Amino acid sequence: MASASYHISNLLEKMTSSDKDFRFMATNDLMTELQKDSIKLDDDSERKVVRMILKLLEDKNGEVQNLAVKCLGPLVSKVKEYQVETIVDTLCTNMLSDKEQLRDISSIGLKTVIGELPPASSGSALAASVCKKITGRLTSAIAKQEDVSVQLEALDIMADMLCRQGGLLVNFHPSILSCLLPQLTSPRLAVRKRTIMALGHLVMSCGNLVFIDLIEHLLTELGRNDNMSTTRTYIQCTAAISRQAGHRIGEYLEKIIPLVVKFCNVDDDELREYCIQAFESFVRRCPKEVYPHVPTVISICLRYLTYDPNYNFDDEDEDDNAMDAEQNDEDYQGSDDEYSDDDDMSWKVRRAAAKCLDAVVSTRHEMLPEFYRSVSPALVCRFKEREENVKADVFHAYLSLLKQTRPAQSWLADPDAMEQGDTPLTMLQSQVPMIVKALHKQLKEKSVKTRQCCFNMLTELVNVLPGALTQHIPVLIPGIIFSLNDKSSSSNLKIDALACLHVIMVTHPAHAFHAHVPALVPPVVACVGDPFYKITSEALLVTQQLVKVIRPLDSQSESGDSFDPSPYINDLFTCTIRRLKAADIDQEVKERAISCMGQIICNLGDRLPAELPGTLLIFLERLKNEITRLTTVKALTLIAGSPLKIDLRPVLPDAVPILASFLLALLSLGEVGHHVDLSGQPELKTVILDAFSSSSEEVKSAASYALGSIAVGNLPEYLPFVLQEISSSKRQYLLLHSLKEIISSASVSGLKPYVESVWSLLLKHCECQEEGTRNVVAECLGKLTLIDPETLLPRLKGYLLSGSSYARSSVVTAVKFTISDQPQPIDPLLKNCIGDFLKTLEDPDLNVRRVALVTFNSAAHNKPSLIRELLDSVLPQLYNETKVRKELIREVEMGPFKHTVDDGLDLRKAAFECMYTLLDSCLDRLDIFTFLNHVEDGLKDHYDIKMLTFLMLARLSSLCPSAVLQRLDRLVEPLRATCTTKVKANSVKQEFEKQDELKRSAMRAVVALLTIPEAEKSPLMSEFQSQISSNQELAAIFDSIQRDSSSANMESMDTS
Repeated sequence: MASASYHISNLLEKMTSSDKDFRFMATNDLMTELQKDSIKLDDDSERKVVRMILKLLEDKNGEVQNLAVKCLGPLVSKVKEYQVETIVDTLCTNMLSDKEQLRDISSIGLKTVIGELPPASSGSALAASVCKKITGRLTSAIAKQEDVSVQLEALDIMADMLCRQGGLLVNFHPSILSCLLPQLTSPRLAVRKRTIMALGHLVMSCGNLVFIDLIEHLLTELGRNDNMSTTRTYIQCTAAISRQAGHRIGEYLEKIIPLVVKFCNVDDDELREYCIQAFESFVRRCPKEVYPHVPTVISICLRYLTYDPNYNFDDEDEDDNAMDAEQNDEDYQGSDDEYSDDDDMSWKVRRAAAKCLDAVVSTRHEMLPEFYRSVSPALVCRFKEREENVKADVFHAYLSLLKQTRPAQSWLADPDAMEQGDTPLTMLQSQVPMIVKALHKQLKEKSVKTRQCCFNMLTELVNVLPGALTQHIPVLIPGIIFSLNDKSSSSNLKIDALACLHVIMVTHPAHAFHAHVPALVPPVVACVGDPFYKITSEALLVTQQLVKVIRPLDSQSESGDSFDPSPYINDLFTCTIRRLKAADIDQEVKERAISCMGQIICNLGDRLPAELPGTLLIFLERLKNEITRLTTVKALTLIAGSPLKIDLRPVLPDAVPILASFLLALLSLGEVGHHVDLSGQPELKTVILDAFSSSSEEVKSAASYALGSIAVGNLPEYLPFVLQEISSSKRQYLLLHSLKEIISSASVSGLKPYVESVWSLLLKHCECQEEGTRNVVAECLGKLTLIDPETLLPRLKGYLLSGSSYARSSVVTAVKFTISDQPQPIDPLLKNCIGDFLKTLEDPDLNVRRVALVTFNSAAHNKPSLIRELLDSVLPQLYNETKVRKELIREVEMGPFKHTVDDGLDLRKAAFECMYTLLDSCLDRLDIFTFLNHVEDGLKDHYDIKMLTFLMLARLSSLCPSAVLQRLDRLVEPLRATCTTKVKANSVKQEFEKQDELKRSAMRAVVALLTIPEAEKSPLMSEFQSQISSNQELAAIFDSIQRDSSSANMESMDTS
């Protein structure tokens, strides 16, 4: 203690030196001391340090001043309350000083002190007394209008303090309001702007009376409309309040919106911009209350989206003279400034309109058909927008529209829905020619940003509507090639162009590209050789797809298109082999080079007789390396299954021993047996049955897969053998897995003769007490039903009446395995009777209800059209299963301990999993506020349920941000409870690990919630954020998750 005081008094002495370097070093050392947790100052040292730091704020040297300000942060938490008050008093006095530099440094000092105070939620007396002291001084400084710079600083600090500690100043709110309101008419716009910021923070924590006073004042002033300048300010203020406290302003919208609509018609561009920004904040923050006004908002935005009074687009000649148009683009790009200067504010109005439409489209999912009628064509027409920033916002709004369409894709593509007339997808389909026409010219723009927007648009478009661009490939390919060849293209633009090309090639028929292969191959080959690994990696994916395009193996006879791949084989092979041979390259490039070469040999191997042996030897080398082994096995599997019957004998003698040295040996055996009849190897059956007795579970499962796959190669030889073994052996579980593989992979015609014998064998085992065995039996039953659905599906339905709950659960699980995300002959039959199977949601047996939920989940995920019409009856039952049932909770004695068992947990878990799936597939059929009620309950449930609801919250934050925002305060509380729960000190290690995992998941949900614009404005959320930042452990978790999510976003932006 004494030595610390001595050291500090030494530093204080050096701070009085005439040499600025001495003063700087001493202040720096003092800051290091103050940051140590161990430091304890006596009263005398405290007083001296505070006095010295305050003196140094007036130092002649700017660097010393800056360091002294930084010392205030750690100093506030180390000295007694009365010393903090001394610091605050001095800073407030200095802030009113005539010296500008001292004023500035004191303002920074006050912000530093406010930032260091404990959060309002901690109930700290220090924070309360400091804030009260500062408030009085600030309100008088704001009220004095003689010195604008003092006013601006005071407003800035007031806003900062209301944001951080607003809750402590409730008694001062009326006086703060009466001090702020007159500033909205200040002659200085900067004063008005900062006043609006301060009012925005005030409404987050003020009481209802203060809020009503503020709103009434704004409504009165807007009604009077004394002069245009103050009206602009009042509209801005209204929008700011809505952004900060949307849930409070909602009830006043009926009075506010007609006024804002009226001002949109006034000929004042700045006012229009603010009015449309206000609409945007109403749409995002008050979704329920704004609903009746949305059509009005849309029509205003559509009118001003094209508002460009100083420029005339010459539409008529646009298509006739495409080249001239491009030339003209270059001409006018140089002279953009004459339109973008201060005289022309119209671009800001257009930008506000685009952003507001983006908000409407993102938050009103139920209006999709209307958007495609009115908003979509209008946005497409504005792709030609001349201001780059506005154009980016127009593109972003259209991307939002496509993303809103995408989750509903599976049900919109449902033929039944198609018959109902115009669905969003059919309307989008009809607008594709118009979209392509608009994008065609933009793809040759100089601007990198514009071209990136085009590629993102095309990528999203084909994700929503695969195959939609088949007729337009000739128009688009030159635009993509332009960006791949253009020297001015950035790396990200090339990656976007390649990713877009890849998605288009995957989702469109091969023959559509045949005419363009000569133009595509050179730029793609050049990108494979690019020094930047991300470009190479993306280009290898495109090359792999190109190989399938130039020689599609699955459609040899289709359309009689005999495209000759010969001229391109050498280029594609050469660029890929170069990457395949390189050892010192990125792991992702290595893997994609292996996959790409696998595709080349699979599709073109018969044209590469000289190169084949050498390439296969490289695969052999990659097999020896554990890191590339799995990718190589997949490539070899692809080659083994090629209809070209590629000769693998050159490497088989060496490859088999390598394969045999690891688990994938049996998997490879299975793959070979799948395509080649191995019945000539009599010892195979023995070898595989021996593997069933292995001590390794992985070897056992590989052996059962291998037996099934080999049986597919010769059903008459192996299937009776498998059925015989199931009947007589104790290894039924593994053998049933083999049978599952046979049913899944064999041809329908090959299996038909065995259906009855397999069905009767399976029924004997469907009441087995062992759940694992029942699940495999159910999967076999489901997949067998697909072979003859007309006969077997009614049989399955008949077993629903079985007296055995095991049999009922097997049957309901079997239905799950008849559902696939691809169209199947069983679909119409299944749609008619899936309701009968889902009636088991009311079954008295817990397990039957659970498997019914699992089957429902599978349908919702893979083929939502099966269950969409049943949601009205199923959702109440689903929500009912999310409740905790006390009668299902029992106590079990384990030695001296009592342990609680919740028999309803698995059922609740299955219900919440269904809810999560419905977010993606049936969002438009959910009442999101009812849905959120159950999510809220789940946040307080068992560990497993909490983990699921945290995930749901993250998903909901991106899908329905405005609804989540309205409920934010209720959602934050359980998250905070999870993050602050302490595990008992004597708990086992697993308890600590579980709690740690819960904290991380809750924190991921918090990070997701904070991506919602305005979420941090919620008082409870900002309080929770302060709590996180003041707790070392939580702050570390929060920072690492934020880093991960921002790098993931960057990654997705790079490759989207």
